[in-house]
Amino acid sequence: MDTFEGIPFEGIPDAAFRFYADLEHNNNREWWLEHKATYDSAVKGPLTLLLAELEPSFGAAKLFRPNRDIRFSLDKSPYKTAQGALASTAEGMGFYIQLSADGLLIGGGCHTHTPAQLTRFRNAVDAPASGEALQAIVDDIEAAGFAVEGDTLKTVPHGFDKDHPRAELLKHKSLTAGVNVGQPGWLATPGAPAEVARRWEELRPLVDWIGRHAAP
Repeated sequence: MDTFEGIPFEGIPDAAFRFYADLEHNNNREWWLEHKATYDSAVKGPLTLLLAELEPSFGAAKLFRPNRDIRFSLDKSPYKTAQGALASTAEGMGFYIQLSADGLLIGGGCHTHTPAQLTRFRNAVDAPASGEALQAIVDDIEAAGFAVEGDTLKTVPHGFDKDHPRAELLKHKSLTAGVNVGQPGWLATPGAPAEVARRWEELRPLVDWIGRHAAP
């Protein structure tokens, strides 16, 4: 983030979304190199500045690499068609933002797990106090317009009642929530960090619960 230090955030321009719309049809090294200046000025720069303004409240965020890992993929397209970033509270969890041709996605939660984490998560969901607290958090998040997602099992995991009152939560192997806000007018203004912060604050109870009960 040092490259942009001292530069005020003025908004994410429409050119960022056009860049990714064009990339979807021109996903090759030649096109990328020809348009890298647009990536730097319309995507990387503004997102870096936006995240710097959010850092005091949510911690430092890391922009993901734009290159895809194609070593084991049948799809050899070299570049991601979205730019993501994570303000991490612990390994694999925190507050997430993603910019693509579809607009801006704002999310948070835990997207990875270890067997030990998963065991702690399920035990906390099963326990009445912590489990009911998580259910209330998820209900509030859904009421606020977020989609609750994550990797899930088809059935309740072994060792838990299939009619458990929080059966759907027990099926989760990861737990995230997000909302695609599209391309609202505020995104191209200096007020964008406040709008992102408002949504991240709505997700803070989920991130805090996971950090308390299922951290690495």
